[in-house]
Amino acid sequence: MASVFVYHVVGDLTVGKPVLVEFYDNEPVESALRAIADSTEGGIPVWKRKHGNLIESSESRQQRFMGILNTLDIISFLSKAECLEDQEKAMRTPVVEVLTPNNSLLKEVDPGTRVIDALEMMKQGVRRLLVPKSVGWKGISKRFSILYNGKWLKNVESSSNPASGSRSSSSSAPLGNRFCCLSREDVLRFVIGCLGALAPIPLSSISSLGAINSQFCYLDASAPAIYATRKLPQDPCAIAVTEPTTDGQQKIIGEISASKLWKCNYLGAAWALANLSAGQFVMGVEDQGIPSFPDFSFNNQFEDVGKVTSGSRPRKFSSRSIGFFSNPASPMAAGPGARYKGRSAPLTCKVTSSLAAVMAQMLSHRATHVWVTDEESEDVLVGVVSYTDILFAVTRHPSTVISSIP
Repeated sequence: MASVFVYHVVGDLTVGKPVLVEFYDNEPVESALRAIADSTEGGIPVWKRKHGNLIESSESRQQRFMGILNTLDIISFLSKAECLEDQEKAMRTPVVEVLTPNNSLLKEVDPGTRVIDALEMMKQGVRRLLVPKSVGWKGISKRFSILYNGKWLKNVESSSNPASGSRSSSSSAPLGNRFCCLSREDVLRFVIGCLGALAPIPLSSISSLGAINSQFCYLDASAPAIYATRKLPQDPCAIAVTEPTTDGQQKIIGEISASKLWKCNYLGAAWALANLSAGQFVMGVEDQGIPSFPDFSFNNQFEDVGKVTSGSRPRKFSSRSIGFFSNPASPMAAGPGARYKGRSAPLTCKVTSSLAAVMAQMLSHRATHVWVTDEESEDVLVGVVSYTDILFAVTRHPSTVISSIP
């Protein structure tokens, strides 16, 4: 099993990845929302603009990186009273005023860096790996089989050669300025493709692997939803919305998170965050005593994102009306919350769920986490599983790491 992580390198994960287009800190919030729509994990790296077109060192490139901006950061900003009063001004605000700086979330690595080393970096908090593009890189580890992902090596070499086929619009740039960005989702997709080699870990329960994180953030359903913005958690960027049970435990009814609000009606969500309770925010409003909210209209291509239509009219709020992002899935896959009509059901699993099942849930829903409920008490929240927890689980077993192999 160790050979999967030791003999593979991060260059293998970059095959087919587009060239990175930097998003700069002086860009407006409106542009950030469009960029996030095409991102992974509901967030985008933000950079300081560089001077000139000269090839820069890895040190200066790392210094220009400022942090990762996600949907919940923006919605929290838009929920401020001054932003709701003047949405156009808020949408023109430079993202540097919204971003929480954290230079440690990205690290530049060589294409020949072992996957096991990349996993260790991400376990320590790195969320993006910046990998240089190279014409000489074939996308295949030197020490590997003649078969790669079920294809003969000679076919993969010819099909993955950057010198052939179509090029991106930025291909004319110097090679030293061309990079691609790997996210934790990319790494997890690689890991789930190696389940056979990882046995028996993928079939083990997340509880037995110690993958459940009991240190999670939650908010009572009766509390104002805006309380979720007081101190946003970083990994995962999610707050569970819960109701207390008779025995003092917490029953999950929804969540306020970057991944759940990905591609939603941002101004509508900001209004709801500022005016409703947490329970109303995630479940919708059924009674007539709640004020209606403006009809903020957005098209599917995000061309008019952040702009209020001229025919705006008040209407009743529900979780559907702000367009909570969700993928079609069976009620079993979506978790017990799926039976509640009109609410954004949280993605849940049981403490006895296998690691492979949780990984599949996260990837199919493009989620950064899965909430864990008790096996016997339905919907009672006991923890959360995130990317980092999974990476720790697949490398924790002694047989998974052979650091002595060169």
